[in-house]
Amino acid sequence: MAAGNWQIEEFEEHRAHLQAVAYRMLGSMTEAEDALQEAWLRLNRADTSGVANMAGWLTTVVGRVCLDMLRARRARREDYVGTWLPEPIVSTDAESDPEQDALLADSVGLALFVVLETLSPAERLAFVLHDMFGVSFDEIAPIVDKTPAATRQLASRARRRVRGMAPVPDPDLARQRRVVDAFLAASRAGDFEALLEVLDPDVVFRADAGSLSAVARPPVQGAEAVARQVLARGTRLDPLARPAIVNGTAGAIVGPPSAPIAVVGFTVAHDRIVAIDLIIDPAKLRGLHAG
Repeated sequence: MAAGNWQIEEFEEHRAHLQAVAYRMLGSMTEAEDALQEAWLRLNRADTSGVANMAGWLTTVVGRVCLDMLRARRARREDYVGTWLPEPIVSTDAESDPEQDALLADSVGLALFVVLETLSPAERLAFVLHDMFGVSFDEIAPIVDKTPAATRQLASRARRRVRGMAPVPDPDLARQRRVVDAFLAASRAGDFEALLEVLDPDVVFRADAGSLSAVARPPVQGAEAVARQVLARGTRLDPLARPAIVNGTAGAIVGPPSAPIAVVGFTVAHDRIVAIDLIIDPAKLRGLHAG
């Protein structure tokens, strides 16, 4: 059954919302587009004449598609070397919208995605749809094949994990930028003590090299260990770093604008850097998406 013009218009009207759902579920704009394409095909095949709330119907369809994709991806990722990080949303300081950046930092910060990756696919779906998009447990329950009460428990477990593990970034982007600038200056100068001043004692450094397994490393934790790592490996790259907004928080793009070699996201809390996330996976840098 071919989709009518009104269905096409409805889908396009809700595309931005559906893409936001899919990105938070999958952490990849590329995979989010694949999920939307599959949702469109399902819309094209379905009889939606009795659907009163098309936005809700499409949201649940995208949720089902993303759930299937997460389950398949989890099986493939058992041998992933290093830390999996999301495909970043990047904009320059000049392009940034402070209100939008704050929303992004709240819902798609890199440190948050690291925690979302520890959830089961069903927990992640329940948390994302309910806590981020206000979908009721009655609507989510059929997607995960559970009762509304059991679905509420999924979201509750996920919420506790997120609150316990995901640091809350300082809301003031200008203050974040000052801390990150101080970090970059200390790194360029090779100043170990100055690095320690801007790093939280429990800071974690993560890197996602994707298929570049030869350069992948497990996370490094602790201010002194991270500072040594930065001075050993990062100093030569710092002159190539340009300020950027990465998933709503202060960050940097490394390399020429036409062919960046890395994106670095910083999570700043209480005027100290609590997490550094380095993305050097070429597949995730190929088409940097502005937020």
